[in-house]
Amino acid sequence: MMLRHILPRLAILPVLLVLAAPLRAEIAIQEVTSPGGIKAWLVEEHEIPFTALEIRFRGGTAVDAPGKRGAVNLMTALIEEGAAEMNAQKFAETRDGLAADFKFNASIDSVSVSARMLTENRAQAAELLRLALTAPRFDTDAVERVRGQVLSGLRSDEKDPATLASRRFNALAFGDHPYGTSGDGTPDSVAALTRDDILAAHKATLTRDRVYVAAVGDISAADLGTLLDQLLGGLPATGAVPVAPAPVGLTGGVTVVPFPTPQAVVLFGQNGIERDDPDYFAAFILNEIMGGERFGSRLMTELREKRGLTYGVSTWLADFDQADLLAGQFSTDNKTVAEAISILREEWAKAAQGVTEAELANAKTYLTGAYPLRFDGNGQIANILVGMQSIGLPSDYSATRNDKVNAVTLEDIRRVAARLFKREDLRIVVVGEPVGVESTPE
Repeated sequence: MMLRHILPRLAILPVLLVLAAPLRAEIAIQEVTSPGGIKAWLVEEHEIPFTALEIRFRGGTAVDAPGKRGAVNLMTALIEEGAAEMNAQKFAETRDGLAADFKFNASIDSVSVSARMLTENRAQAAELLRLALTAPRFDTDAVERVRGQVLSGLRSDEKDPATLASRRFNALAFGDHPYGTSGDGTPDSVAALTRDDILAAHKATLTRDRVYVAAVGDISAADLGTLLDQLLGGLPATGAVPVAPAPVGLTGGVTVVPFPTPQAVVLFGQNGIERDDPDYFAAFILNEIMGGERFGSRLMTELREKRGLTYGVSTWLADFDQADLLAGQFSTDNKTVAEAISILREEWAKAAQGVTEAELANAKTYLTGAYPLRFDGNGQIANILVGMQSIGLPSDYSATRNDKVNAVTLEDIRRVAARLFKREDLRIVVVGEPVGVESTPE
């Protein structure tokens, strides 16, 4: 789904935690600046001869050139398909011979690179990654092969109700803004992309002015500085102009997308809250109580445990670079969509009144206890650190985050609940053949 994104993880280090009272994720983060001026965060861990490197370029598929939707996505998928004098097969053989692992991914707001390399092969692996980033070949045979894979995925998406729901919801929320369309492009736009379009997407996206880097593992600050200049120093200094803010254009009501499926997909949401808003942590906790990760959330209790209307339901705060949403999703039988929507609206209205002291205490216990467990390997830690940088968090955030959660009061929750949860603004998209549910004006 476009609204949520999961990055790969590889747990190859012991857990880097200090569990105390209150529970914290204590990691020693060094802020490194290379001789060439490239900045990164580093956590040294020399017990295992591996290094995990996460590189994130801000912009992503949202910076596709006009009329070239899907160019950044296709470009990213082609980065590993040969570089410099190596074709795709030779590149793969060289990478595997070094026991290195590279992954490239394009999302709406970023292009990310995940690299894992042995200390003994780090210099050679870094050089191979440099060639992939700075001198990708974009050979005709590779372009056509990967284009075919993208087109196949787009055809499959037309049969996936969850993808259809996401597309319709995003179109309603963001209209003509790049957030309103799929970064994968359309069959027509992808089919029309040329090699020059791919080269232009590469030049616009992988640039030094929008890069964030984190490294965790068997590497020193000095060695990381040298590696940063080696890897990234040859990239263009600047890239495409960032996309403009995306006002959320959702109105309350229901949109039905007819689709033959026994289980309708229900995607719902409204305007959210900015990550740097003073009330963000209160909103974060309130979302957890409403439909977060725990099994005992309000929506899970009402829709699944009490009535058996769905196997699962979740809500989340979607913090894009240029927009913010409060959204959620569940699936239910076409015959029970109307009942489930009625309950959803009732719970949305109740949420606006705040929560109980017990609910707040339970949510805090869960959120503060679960947070350190995310730091379960150097790949995962590097991913968290690069994410922290990209949204402007300080390097001590992992140590202070639980204090911020614990500082939220019932009054904070009541204030943000009244501000955020608006039943009349809730837009509900249903993909399926729901009984007794019809579309309302958008």
